[in-house]
Amino acid sequence: MGWWLAFAVFLFLLSAVLIIAEVFVPSGGLISVCSLACLIGGIAIFFQQSTTAGWIGIVVAVIMIPSVVIMAYKIFPNTRFGKSVTLEPPVRQVGDAVPDSVELKQLLGSVGKVLTPLRPVGMCDFSGERVECVAESGYVDRDKKVKVIRVEGTQLTVRVVEES
Repeated sequence: MGWWLAFAVFLFLLSAVLIIAEVFVPSGGLISVCSLACLIGGIAIFFQQSTTAGWIGIVVAVIMIPSVVIMAYKIFPNTRFGKSVTLEPPVRQVGDAVPDSVELKQLLGSVGKVLTPLRPVGMCDFSGERVECVAESGYVDRDKKVKVIRVEGTQLTVRVVEES
């Protein structure tokens, strides 16, 4: 194997290292451009040796790039740097869950009291159950009575009940 072929293999390896570096180092794509230049240079050298070597180089590149990227992303969260910059998923407590839409549909037609001003979103109390609600029309003051007029998914729409 001539030194040109060794240099082409070195460019391929350097390209793989630069792809991994792009995952770890924010460079705005500059490292990716350098990696692509190394890859193209290696392929050009392989094609200068022979057409078969050039096509083998392209096949190796097509397999190498996704493999290196996948491997880098699998390894990244387990590194010390990856652990310091990756956010932990939220931990849900038993009472923190969003009410099911089935439970909310039971509130349709219920009358409750506004706990926080609806601007147009705020908290309302329906028989001791605090639920986030959306006012049908703009702003609703605290302590007003409201009626649930629509339930869409987890969103309750309420209308002010006129007190007589």
